[in-house]
Amino acid sequence: MRILGLDVGDRTIGVAVSDELGWTAQGLEVIHRSDWEKDIARLKKLVTQWEVGIIVVGYPKNMNNTIGPRAEMAAEFAGKLAESLELPVKLWDERLTTMEAERMLISADVSRAKRRKVIDKMAAVLILQNYMHANPIPAKPDNNV
Repeated sequence: MRILGLDVGDRTIGVAVSDELGWTAQGLEVIHRSDWEKDIARLKKLVTQWEVGIIVVGYPKNMNNTIGPRAEMAAEFAGKLAESLELPVKLWDERLTTMEAERMLISADVSRAKRRKVIDKMAAVLILQNYMHANPIPAKPDNNV
C-alpha cells in the first residue's frame, strides 16, 4: 500500500507518493487547480495508478500552534477528499516545509524560475517523508526463515 502526500494551495497541489515499503517519498507532479471536479478527477487517477491506501495532506498550522485560514482550508479539503475518494485522509503538520524545500532547492543551485515550478512538489515530498518517519509501516514477518 502506498501513501500519497499533498501540499494543497490555492492555485496548486504538490503531489508525492511513497514507495511500497513506506520508506521514501518521490515527487510526482504539481496539479494546477481549476475546479473541484477536475482536481478530484486527477487525484482519483493518481490514487488508482499508484494503488494508494492513505492520503496525507499538509496542515499548515501557525508557528504558535493555532489554526489559521490556510489550515482551515487544508482541513476542509481533506474532509472533502476523504468523502470523495473513500480513503483515509490524515492531516500532517507542515510548518516550515515550504521554506525547507526552498532552502534545499537553493542549495542544489536550482534557478528561481525552476524552483517556482517544483517547490510545491518538493514540499509534498517533505510532508510525506516526515509523516512516514513518524508513522513507519510495520515490517511483514519473513516466513522463509
